[in-house]
Amino acid sequence: MFVDAVRALATLSVLTVHWLMADATWDGEHLRIGNALAHGAGWTVTWVLQVLALLFFAAGASATYGLRRGPDGGRSPGPAGAGRVVARPSVLADLAAGARLAGRRVPRLLRPVGVFVGAWAVAIGVLLAVGLPGDAVRSLATLAPQLLWFLAVYLGLVVLTPLLRRALHAAGWWTVGALAAAPLAVEALRFGAGLERLALVDVVLVWAVPYAIGLLYADARSGTRVVRRGRVVPVAVLPRPLALIGIGLAAAALAALLVVVGPYPVSLIGMPGDAMSNLGPPTAPVVLHAVALVALALAARGPLVRWADGRGRAVVAGLARRSMTVYLWHLTAMIVVVGTVLVVLGQQLPVPGSADWWASRPVWFGAFALVLLGISRVVGRFEDARPVRRASRRQRVGSGIE
Repeated sequence: MFVDAVRALATLSVLTVHWLMADATWDGEHLRIGNALAHGAGWTVTWVLQVLALLFFAAGASATYGLRRGPDGGRSPGPAGAGRVVARPSVLADLAAGARLAGRRVPRLLRPVGVFVGAWAVAIGVLLAVGLPGDAVRSLATLAPQLLWFLAVYLGLVVLTPLLRRALHAAGWWTVGALAAAPLAVEALRFGAGLERLALVDVVLVWAVPYAIGLLYADARSGTRVVRRGRVVPVAVLPRPLALIGIGLAAAALAALLVVVGPYPVSLIGMPGDAMSNLGPPTAPVVLHAVALVALALAARGPLVRWADGRGRAVVAGLARRSMTVYLWHLTAMIVVVGTVLVVLGQQLPVPGSADWWASRPVWFGAFALVLLGISRVVGRFEDARPVRRASRRQRVGSGIE
């Protein structure tokens, strides 16, 4: 329930931060797309709601569960079960296992992504046919598909999952520390030696950190044991909540310090006018922010599990079934509403940060949510898995990792 709760809340946070960005003007010929959070202290919202790290953490935990399943969706007969000692296969065997895991993930991704891309291709043709200027259509066509980068990085990490687990089983939290240090070293070379293109590897390195913590968390919770230096030991010991809070606060403070003394913008997402973006590619503050988010989420595991098993049950279960649909289509829902107001009704949006803007957020969010719900009713079924056997209730609800 914990991993499912983290995924659900992270999905809602991503949706919220994107919907808060809504800012556009239309004069009948030219469409200008801005970012409402670029005004005033809007950047502070990004430090709370930019939670992609939690999605990668949940993905890592779920990938560990996936490795324990056989090709038919049942429990693998291998040595990865709870409380059993895990032997280290060869590197080639790890690569083959990663390819098989990705092969199970790809079909479930291709269906909703294919529908999304196809729908947008049709929409572009329709918008051009009704006379919307090409520049405006081009702006819209490059906005919504930007979300697909997450899936590309996710699949890359899925392929690397067995190799990451090998390293985690060998050294536990030391491996996580090394992974976190790697993008920091890349940043030093990027700015110290002018190797700007080297920063592209951080697209994988940065998000590998929360993903690896998810892998290690799932193995630790299941009681996985490994052989180190001739001794059978737990794969990792999870820190206590107070220690996790300390780690989270320290990582957040270091991220803030880097923003103050370094070349980084204050926003954790790209903003108009900034010389660079903290997400494209992800920077040192982002990896420290990722560590902070995951540590604080782990510290709050108890309350999150109680919420997910009580008042939040419907939210968690619903998003477990439709997280991909919500992720892919929430910007489209926003575009539909904003476009209707600007083009069809001929009205302008409130000035970002103004009293009218804040007062109207519930109305706008309600409209976005209604459109997203309607879209989900139509395309949500393409996210449904096609199991070869009847899954247990736990498998149907989510990852099954507590």
